[in-house]
Amino acid sequence: MSSFTEISPDKLARLIGTAKSPVLIDVRTEKDFAADPRLIPGAIRRSHEQAAEWAGEFSDQSAIVVCLRGAKLAQGAAAWIRQAGGEAETLEGGFEDWKAAKLPLVPASKLPARDAKGRTVWVTRARPKIDRIACPWLIRRFIDPNAVFLFVAPSEVVAVGERFNAAPFDIENVFWSHRGELCTFDVMVEEFGLATPPMLRLATMVRAADTARLDLSPEAPGLLAASLGLSRMYDDDLEQLEAGMTLYDAFYRWCRDATGETHNWPINKSKP
Repeated sequence: MSSFTEISPDKLARLIGTAKSPVLIDVRTEKDFAADPRLIPGAIRRSHEQAAEWAGEFSDQSAIVVCLRGAKLAQGAAAWIRQAGGEAETLEGGFEDWKAAKLPLVPASKLPARDAKGRTVWVTRARPKIDRIACPWLIRRFIDPNAVFLFVAPSEVVAVGERFNAAPFDIENVFWSHRGELCTFDVMVEEFGLATPPMLRLATMVRAADTARLDLSPEAPGLLAASLGLSRMYDDDLEQLEAGMTLYDAFYRWCRDATGETHNWPINKSKP
């Protein structure tokens, strides 16, 4: 028998940004959303009034449902998802407790328009190396897990964006681009409200590797080497992006969880 389950903000925050993050569904009313039009990273909006219709979309996924305070709207929508065969929990205390804990929130106004399938669409230059892999990783893990990325000739990025309703990034004279000494990844971290200590550390690594200022981060030469190695391994940009997702998953988890850990060999070194 299905039972009511909750997840705490702290526990959910540990899942967001990882490959195993659940689907996050924001069912706040339009009035509540208008009062604070920000989203928990990676969340999508759905109307609680149509829960019976859209619940089946998540029948084979694990979902967390968020309303203003974690009460009737989230619990009812989660129950509909479980009725459809999916796994669903609610966020304890809802959006209000997440905000009170000062956890990251993404301004909805910064998100590109979604396509007919509910995905954000982005376009950039072909043959990505560092920024153009790091930014898609950030978007997929913290903004839109289903985001689509189009890689095209540099001269056609803006025109493709206009014709195919895609947001251009990491090219001159667009919003999502380098600003002064900051690279595009830095800009996305700041604009999307994701400037946590682990993310800022990763951003420094990316900036150092992307702008040839390796002195900014001891880890940057390793990121640069791995990035250039991937670009030699894959001729297909999308295959390279998929491989790069794992690379940035690892660097992010190091920034978040393992910077204090060392590895020494031999284990039992004999003393003189």
